[in-house]
Formats: sequence, structure tokens, C-alpha cells
Amino acid sequence: MPRGIDRSSHKVKWGQHFLIDDQIIEKIVSYADITPTETILEIGGGTGNLTRKLAQLCYRLVVVEADRQLAQKLCSIPGIDVLHGDALRVEFPPFDKTVSNLPYQISSEVTFKLLKHPFTCGVLMYQKEFAQRMVAAPGTKDYSRLTVCLSYMSRVKVLARVPNTAFNPRPAVDSVIVKLVPTKPRFEVLNDVFFHSFVRALFTQRRKTLRAALLVAAQLLDVQAMDQLIAKLPQHWLVRRPYELSPEEIATLSNDSFELHEAQKTRVQQP
Repeated sequence: MPRGIDRSSHKVKWGQHFLIDDQIIEKIVSYADITPTETILEIGGGTGNLTRKLAQLCYRLVVVEADRQLAQKLCSIPGIDVLHGDALRVEFPPFDKTVSNLPYQISSEVTFKLLKHPFTCGVLMYQKEFAQRMVAAPGTKDYSRLTVCLSYMSRVKVLARVPNTAFNPRPAVDSVIVKLVPTKPRFEVLNDVFFHSFVRALFTQRRKTLRAALLVAAQLLDVQAMDQLIAKLPQHWLVRRPYELSPEEIATLSNDSFELHEAQKTRVQQP
């Protein structure tokens, strides 16, 4: 641990718990399969336990750390670049892989920010319950907006469970190591922005019937002719729940809704 930092009393200001288990660190590094030519991005360097291992293996290591005191201590590690700031605000440089013990409170936001950049894979630490939502199957209690949106642009695999004893201070929950691999879109979406908004709107009514959920989504997204789409759907579809639909089925509904939305805009613009 860097001199001058008491891990046991340091405030978890940014939702971060410091990884102290050497075996887990070695496992993470092994999963990442880092080569000497790669640039690695680490989000939340903390006290540098993982950082030191990564720095020995890659061509360049860029570490993002929000805590000023920790960022200053990380600068003493040879051969790394430290970016002091909030990972949701800092501009990420080009990188090949990301290997990080992510602060739990920004897990969703930082994951989708990462997926806006080209990289080969990420080996990332998440809260176990969050990771379960990442890989959940349709119809299960953990299936969510997160599941659907991640399945559109990535492959996610849970690699290993990590007990809370591997951290200081200990979190209240266990964690897991996840491999995140960006992909080309895995199903057709006519408009990315509308799709993500549609999924968000649909899952506000997760356990309502699809008919009821679509009517709410229409209000939230200003799709005035949603009744036309509902009329075309088979009756057995309308009694299903959003959490029972596959990502592909949700994408189809999003595309149909987007076409209604665009046709509506065209009618308004016509003289």
C-alpha cells in the first residue's frame, strides 16, 4: 500500500473498495491475456495493487482515478499515465483492453461509456447482483434494460466469483470478474438513440402486459400512433410482459415504433 494512505480508514468516496487479494489480482491479469504491445485502461486505480501488475505487462497503462490523494500516489508507479478525474467525465485515450475494479456506483454508466470506444475486451469487476443482470435470460427476475442494451453491442461472460474478503474495506456483497467483448450490432436497430430510449421506457412497466407497456412507452416517447402497432400484434403477444421478450423481439418493437414516430414527424412537417 502506498505510504500515507490508511486503507482501513480511507473514505469510500467514489464507491470504490480496494482489491487486496494477490491471488484474485493474478487471476484478473491472467484473464486479460495482456501482450507487451497493448495499451491498457484501468478505471479506479485505488491504492495501485492491480496497477503495479498491469504496468509490468503492457506497453502503456492509463489509470483513471477520481480521488486526488490516490491519484498523486499512483503517479509514483513507474511507466504509467494517471488521469485524475471522474471516469464519467474524463476523455478516455485510445486503448486495446480495459482491466478494472470498477467503482460499483458507476458500473452501468461507465460500462456503456466504454462501449462507445473501440477495444478488444475488458476484464472488469462488478457487484455480483449487477453482473447477474448483465447476463440474465428473458423471463427471469434479473432480466432488465441493462441485459437488453448490452446484448445489442457486446458479449458478456461471468468468469469467477470474488468474496468480499478480497477487498478493504469489505463491501456488503460479493463481486464477480466479468469479460466484456464489444461486438458489431447483434440484431437490427433502425436508430440507436431511439432503441435505448424505447427499452428504458418499456422496462418502466416491466411486469405490465405488453399492451399497457407500449401505451406508456408511446407517451414517454411521443409516439402518437402506437395503437396502430398494437392492432397488428397477435393477441398472445399483447398479454406477455416486457421482461419475457428477447432482445431481438424488443428491437423489432422498437423499430416498428420508430417508423411510426418518423411517419408522424413527416406528417407534421408537410404543408
